[in-house]
Amino acid sequence: MWIFGLNGNFGFSARSTAEQVTKGVDGTGLVAIVTGATNGIGKETTRVLALRGVHVILGVRNVKAGEKVKEEMLQKHPGSEIDVMEIDLSSQASIRKFAAEFIATGLPLNILINNAGMMSPPFTLSKDNIEQQFAVNHLGPFLLTNLLLDTMKKTARDCGKEGRVVNVASELHRYGYKEGIIFDKINDKTSYKPVIAYGQSKLCNILHCVELTRRLKEEGANVTANSLHPGVIATNISQNSSLLACKYSTSKLYWNLLPPSLNTCCANIFMKNVPQGAATTCYVALSPKVNGLSGEYFMDSNKAKASSMARDPELAKKLWEFSLTFTEKN
Repeated sequence: MWIFGLNGNFGFSARSTAEQVTKGVDGTGLVAIVTGATNGIGKETTRVLALRGVHVILGVRNVKAGEKVKEEMLQKHPGSEIDVMEIDLSSQASIRKFAAEFIATGLPLNILINNAGMMSPPFTLSKDNIEQQFAVNHLGPFLLTNLLLDTMKKTARDCGKEGRVVNVASELHRYGYKEGIIFDKINDKTSYKPVIAYGQSKLCNILHCVELTRRLKEEGANVTANSLHPGVIATNISQNSSLLACKYSTSKLYWNLLPPSLNTCCANIFMKNVPQGAATTCYVALSPKVNGLSGEYFMDSNKAKASSMARDPELAKKLWEFSLTFTEKN
């Protein structure tokens, strides 16, 4: 169990923090984009990457909040390279604008961390009339990655360093719809179940990396794509959910519809803090131990095993083609 701090094969545990798993790593000269970087694990990921010398672009909906985070970090770590750019993952027009503006800067791109997401809102549609969780948690990162992939490939060729796409998924990918992905009912309000739809979107994050890895290897690109479970963390992603609907596979513990008082008690024992929650993201983004690994799933800064459905290459291909039908017409 992670609460006892048992180390995995890569030498870390769920108690490890983002600073600990990146200790000794020099990210000078690297450029990273982190979406959803104004709070929670996105903010901590940004701080630690900047601490290691990485030039970080905060992809945020609220530019004012992003500038505040930037100012706060520069006060703590003078000399850090941090920029703020606006992106709304519920709008494909906004994603395209962000990508075009980033490419226009002429900056290289070594690391793309698809961190931003939402959890369990009531049924709503995105600005492109797509179920909100599927749109924000999967289609947004899918489109953003595709738009920036050529830049990442060129950067990898020019600098000789491996590019990395990192998708923040969840162990709740195991608890989506029984079909895995309800392709024919994505926008069906009657079929929508908030937490299960969240699980579906996280399954998509993992499958995205599976198919992207296949394509990258096929063309010999020096870019990897991996997904991860950050852990059970109290952040504002779950502000729409009245339950602690999190599964932690190492301990085989699953809470569902617990009373608030019991939630609080369990949280103090089993939930990670934010520095621990950002650890796996920072590890997958920066650690030399991850070199050459792609299409993998990580947890507690160690390799883990996703569900069989999340490792299904045919489902990954189907999802890719399905996703293109949404992103090519908008």
